[in-house]
Amino acid sequence: MSLLHHVAPVAEPPVLPPSAGAGEASTPGYQLIRRNGAVTPFDPAKIAIALTKAFLAVEGSSAAASRRVHDIVAELTGQIVAGLSRRADAGRTFHIEDVQDQVELALMRGEHHKVARAYVLYRAERARERAAAKPMAGTASALRMKGSDGALVPLNEARLATLIAESTAGLADVSSDAVLAETRRNLYDGISVDELALAPILAARTLIEREPNYAKVSARLLLDKLRREALTFLSGRPEQATQGEMAARYGEYFAAYLARGIEEELIDPELGRFDLTRIADALLPERDLQFDYLGLQTLYDRYFLHARGTRFELPQAFFMRVAMGLALREVDREGRAIEFYRLLSSFDFMASTPTLFNAGTLRPQLSSCFLTTVPDDLDGIFKSVKDNALLSKYAGGLGNDWTRVRGLGAHIKGTNGESQGVVPFLKVANDTAIAVNQGGKRKGAVCAYLETWHVDIEEFLDLRKNTGDDRRRTHDMNTCNWVPDLFMQRIEEDGPWTLFSPDETPDLHDLYGPAFKTAYETYEAKAARGEMKVSKQLRALDLWRRMLTMLFETGHPWVTFKDPCNLRSPQQHVGVVHSSNLCTEITLNTAHDEVAVCNLGSVNLLAHVSAGGLDHERLARTVKTAMRMLDNVIDINFYTIPEARRSNLRHRPVGLGIMGFQDALQVLRIPYGSEDAVRFADESMEAVSFHAIASSCDLAAERGRYPSFDGSLWSKGILPIDSVEMVADARGSMDLDRSTTLDWQGLRERVTTIGMRNSNTMAIAPTATISNICGVSQSIEPAYQNLFVKSNMSGDFTVVNEFLVRDLKARGLWDEVMVSDLKYYDGSVGQIDRIPDDLKTLYATAFEVDASWLIEAAARRQKWIDQAQSLNLYVANPSGRKLDETYRLAWKRGLKTTYYLRSRSATHVEKSTLKGTDGKLNAVSAVVSAAPIRVPETIFGNACSINDPDCEACQ
Repeated sequence: MSLLHHVAPVAEPPVLPPSAGAGEASTPGYQLIRRNGAVTPFDPAKIAIALTKAFLAVEGSSAAASRRVHDIVAELTGQIVAGLSRRADAGRTFHIEDVQDQVELALMRGEHHKVARAYVLYRAERARERAAAKPMAGTASALRMKGSDGALVPLNEARLATLIAESTAGLADVSSDAVLAETRRNLYDGISVDELALAPILAARTLIEREPNYAKVSARLLLDKLRREALTFLSGRPEQATQGEMAARYGEYFAAYLARGIEEELIDPELGRFDLTRIADALLPERDLQFDYLGLQTLYDRYFLHARGTRFELPQAFFMRVAMGLALREVDREGRAIEFYRLLSSFDFMASTPTLFNAGTLRPQLSSCFLTTVPDDLDGIFKSVKDNALLSKYAGGLGNDWTRVRGLGAHIKGTNGESQGVVPFLKVANDTAIAVNQGGKRKGAVCAYLETWHVDIEEFLDLRKNTGDDRRRTHDMNTCNWVPDLFMQRIEEDGPWTLFSPDETPDLHDLYGPAFKTAYETYEAKAARGEMKVSKQLRALDLWRRMLTMLFETGHPWVTFKDPCNLRSPQQHVGVVHSSNLCTEITLNTAHDEVAVCNLGSVNLLAHVSAGGLDHERLARTVKTAMRMLDNVIDINFYTIPEARRSNLRHRPVGLGIMGFQDALQVLRIPYGSEDAVRFADESMEAVSFHAIASSCDLAAERGRYPSFDGSLWSKGILPIDSVEMVADARGSMDLDRSTTLDWQGLRERVTTIGMRNSNTMAIAPTATISNICGVSQSIEPAYQNLFVKSNMSGDFTVVNEFLVRDLKARGLWDEVMVSDLKYYDGSVGQIDRIPDDLKTLYATAFEVDASWLIEAAARRQKWIDQAQSLNLYVANPSGRKLDETYRLAWKRGLKTTYYLRSRSATHVEKSTLKGTDGKLNAVSAVVSAAPIRVPETIFGNACSINDPDCEACQ
């Protein structure tokens, strides 16, 4: 019988030649596991033969039909083999059922419904026949495993069963028998150790779509693979341990891990001088069981220390290494390290990615964001590019202010020539970011900012286009508009707008509010008199429309607002905020001798709420410890350039943010698109703000004020909630709720008396990766979908909304049909008739929540924050009018920044099956179908579609 038997007997067709797709896709070395465990070479040509038989059986065998079938089969075979080939990391083997799954999927995707139906019925009938026939006794027990030395030994099925049983222990609605049965399907005689470790992981992952707890089962099975890898590396001989066995060995392992890490020059030797007995006794091995599969796989791929590709850092060792690295300069460093460890490993708070990467290592570059101002001379420009490379090398994200660089056509005194403008230098910065890829851990990332009055602004808007002169395009760099209030006011009144070159208007760069308006209008008058060498006047509304059009078409430049960033900056007395950062949440002043630095971490809001509301006592404890950790980063940090060190030690800014906001709403039974959600955004951020400022004040009492405190808004008793009035005064009015609930007057008095340890305390970052680690929703984002395949640098992962599943189970609605419906409707519950209306409202997804609700919630948060927030805006069906209304509302509500514009994703849930779509190890991608959305008077858009593995916000 052929690999894929024909649906009905037909004449044997000729084997397709390589040009037909089968041989072309064939890759030597792949093997096929048959149902009896036997292994044979994988032959793609048999897929083509079987498909041809199936088509001819359904459609006939005329010459015309044969020619048509030939072309279809060639295309389908290539798709099937490509899908299977992505499993190369899983051991270069495919089970026969996997192959047949891919054939069925390809037929459905290609809309060959009659053939697919016949094929499905045929498979079902053959399955019944096999079930009726008793399998040969002893087949499973006869399987052997190939050891690391190549010798074949009996497969230890008892340990496999124990491991799977342990992975499901204590979890509701999961079955060890189901995982074991699926695992057995992927075993074969002579299976390697690595393939055997992967088999149960792959098996459990296929069940996640039916029950979210299988994500934890998958993670626990991955832990077994990690333990074997780490223990074998440290001992030099094959070793493995179950979770129960490892609990007794963690302390012994930790000492060996630390010694080996120091020996490999991966860990700071100072960590070896801690009281390691006290440290090891504080480890909590049971916290290894908290992870979901996505979180642990992310740590495994990108965070855990490794030597020559072998991971030897287990999760609790990882958290303790980070905690010890942050406690190096504490008086009771063991006590503080244990305090930090308990917070991190509980997932109540998580430090940012650079801190997790580098704490406790020989190069502890722990800061997340760097902001620079590029000067208007050749030496300064190329020094800035070099600084970008040095800052990016150790995982820093960059925001560059390019507004000072003179525009196209401006006079160059030294050569008596004309400037080519800012764009050619942006191209150099773009290519530098790609060349320096953060030590191979993630792409280098930079965002260029330009003020709206710069004469090169129109070319700046085109930087991400795929057409035009490629020498004046930056396909990898993020770009952002730095918009003054005056421009927005000109839009409102449909007035003119004049562009200048900064060499002729140098003071505009440092001015904001009424002072900017006065100076700008003076230059406009000069231009009208012909006294400016370079200037251009256009209609403000026309430029605004083009900004929004390009934002939709290319995803850039983003829109941020200069005046509220500066009018509310606590540090107005020492400098100007010239830009934000890579993710638009940092608003710190920069200068030629100061590169702003920010150190980030995020509170897991889900861990601090219950059905009864926000747990203020627990939140206060979390924030107090978190602020201490963030402040420690400043002193421990490895600075790659002196300007960054000078700035960070002088001002000591940190950025405490939140994540899990959507999860918290669902626990509280609050729909995202509601007044209650806006009120909770207000309440929760007020609490975080209060405790963050109070904690910084406590640190000032213990450690001293930050050096530039005198003259700051803090020193004048002006807290973030008070600085809202500065924006309202500059604009004449601002429609924003200013109500408070906590004792701000008492805190205000403490701050003016004692001082602050940090110039800035809060910023809400995207948290894309650290929220995955903690298994919570990203930052302040609404739920993307309730069932979808998430793509990131570690692969593709099935994500299911466990809160929705819990509610559907409680109402007797969670079944295979519901899973199928959720796939069909791309994770949306809105169109599934049998779901009650209250659940449809509660579990509305991002594109079902009007963007105005996101802005209203963000505005309530912004009044408490001394920096900004990474605010993505979701617009299901963008139009010029909708984008105009959305971004004008953001400005009117006093937001400092916005981030990505999200349009409907081009990536959809697999309509046929999600089996095989999880993770790097078997990486079968989700269906990708371009579904562009038209905006009147624009071309099709390219706004961020969320599941982009190369997007910083998505990672």
